[in-house]
Amino acid sequence: MVVEGAVHSGVQGLGSTDVGAPPDRLATWAVVHGEPRCGAEVELGVVQGVALGRPRVTLDELVARRAQPGPAFDVTTAEIIEVLAATGEAVRRDDFGYLAESLSGLAATSSLDSSILSNAYEDLWRAFEPERAAFQVENELGGAHFLDGWHPRAGHDGRVTAVRAFPPRLVHVLAGNSPGLAASSLVRSALTKGVHLVKLPSNDLFTTPALLRTMARVAPDHPAVRSFTAVYWRGGDAEVESALFRPQFFDKLVAWGGEGTIRNAVQYVGPGFELVSFDPKNSISIVGREAFASDEILAEAAAAAAVDATLFNQDACVSSRFQFVEGSTEDADRFADALLPELALPRRSASVRASVVPAELRDEIDALRSMPTLFRVVGAYDGTGMVIRSDEPVDFHPNGKIVNVIPVESLADAVSFADVSTQTVGVYPAARKAEVRDALASAGVQRVVELGAAGQMPPGFPHDGFLPLHRLVRWVNDEEGTE
Repeated sequence: MVVEGAVHSGVQGLGSTDVGAPPDRLATWAVVHGEPRCGAEVELGVVQGVALGRPRVTLDELVARRAQPGPAFDVTTAEIIEVLAATGEAVRRDDFGYLAESLSGLAATSSLDSSILSNAYEDLWRAFEPERAAFQVENELGGAHFLDGWHPRAGHDGRVTAVRAFPPRLVHVLAGNSPGLAASSLVRSALTKGVHLVKLPSNDLFTTPALLRTMARVAPDHPAVRSFTAVYWRGGDAEVESALFRPQFFDKLVAWGGEGTIRNAVQYVGPGFELVSFDPKNSISIVGREAFASDEILAEAAAAAAVDATLFNQDACVSSRFQFVEGSTEDADRFADALLPELALPRRSASVRASVVPAELRDEIDALRSMPTLFRVVGAYDGTGMVIRSDEPVDFHPNGKIVNVIPVESLADAVSFADVSTQTVGVYPAARKAEVRDALASAGVQRVVELGAAGQMPPGFPHDGFLPLHRLVRWVNDEEGTE
């Protein structure tokens, strides 16, 4: 059957298709309404020297008619959480070998060191913990009763309105800079009981299908499993997205990624089709003068700052790129010298070396080196880390374990450099967070944390300034009339 509004099934709209896949092309997985599908018939190009392909999937297979309820609309939240918990245990043990297979493919095509990816995979199961899922429902939605049915409540005038957090129909455009995002997005999506189409990111074609394949083995043909479709197409492909991103098929577009991804998503927003945007963000650190009380305390502060700066080799929104130090230029230089060796230490989410500094960024930094009265640059271009001290933030985007250190007279002065694009601010010492948090929030900041804890985002609380589950569902009223 051809779905109204989509292209005909006989027309390929999701990539260039070969009659047969070359034997040297790495096959990847798609999931169509809960059914895993492996293949390499559709050419995806070469990533890190690896030729990739995916199975054939037609546009008509990616949508479902609104006249038909979603498979999990009337499944209880408790049952969904049980399925997630069982999936998490299977992921933790890798009962079916899907995670090992996925990790192998991701390591071969990712710019991140394999140790970082391996550590991230070791933690994927935690997103499925039942206590965590139950807390998300309770804290973000007010309780499972809003998901499981119509919850009546009398208003100020005595009229009763029944409210339900109704299961949505969502398109998810995922980012691939952290495997954990695949797990947390899958869990959130399952908790909504909605219908989900997941666009896989080009830099991680493997994690989401592996998790969905595991869920399909744990709970064969379960409604929660049949609620998911996951496939890759080229982001910004108007032929595909203009056919899919429509209110007759979906309620909301859930977009993660860079500025280009979000700008592309905005063009499809209109009546009945809403954007839930996890915007591209930057993060910063603020270090109080207490850090200079002793060499030991300075080392402690620098180590915490390095933890925040090197998350996924600085490829995450929570990674600190600009660090403001309360003190003199000499204090900032002392901090930079203490920070530099910490950047080169291996951690669970950082390798000794990130990618080598690209030529265009190296040219920018070389220009700063030529002005020693205004800038001080320490470190090497080999990916082990660099620190640039300047009186004002540099006008380029530090990346790949490059940190810009800026001296300020007070923490209040550092606040002036935060804006709506600032996601997380790490503060040292933690006791001074209260001093700046209102001003930071007023500037547009979403998170204020203890320095060194930027990567410890707690589930069930606001993300990017909103409660994700609350935004993902559709809030619907059944209202009494007046007499």
